Amino acid sequence: MNTTSANPKTELLLGAGLNVLHQESHEWQETIAFWKDEIRFFANLLNKKDLKESEYGKMLKNLDTIHENLFDYLSDDIIAHEKLLARLIKGEKGLSDGNYRDQHRKLNERMDVFSKDFKELKKMVFGHVKKL
Repeated sequence: MNTTSANPKTELLLGAGLNVLHQESHEWQETIAFWKDEIRFFANLLNKKDLKESEYGKMLKNLDTIHENLFDYLSDDIIAHEKLLARLIKGEKGLSDGNYRDQHRKLNERMDVFSKDFKELKKMVFGHVKKL
C-alpha cells in the first residue's frame, strides 16, 4: 500500500540539496524571532489594568510564558541541527545525510504543530481583547 505525505512540500524539500534545507532552517529561526516579537506585544497588551484582574488574562499570560520558553527550546534544537549540517558538510565520520534529513523532517513537523498551536493562542488573545 502506498502512503502519501500530509504535506507534499515536506517531501519535496527533504529530497532537495542540503543548501535548501539550510535555508529552511534559517527561515524557521526568523519565524521564531517574529513569534517572540508577537509574544512581547501580547504581554504588553495583557498587562493592561483591565486584564490584570481577569482570570482569563492570567491564563493567557501563563500561556505566553510557556510559549516563550518553548520558542527557546525549539530555536536551540534548530541551532544544533545547523551545527550537525556543518559537521556533515565537513565530512565528519559517523554522520549521514539520511540522519540529517530525518532530523530535519522531525523539526519541520514540530514547527508545523507549534505554528498551529501559536495561531490558536493568538485567536484566544484577540478574542478576549475584542470583548473588553
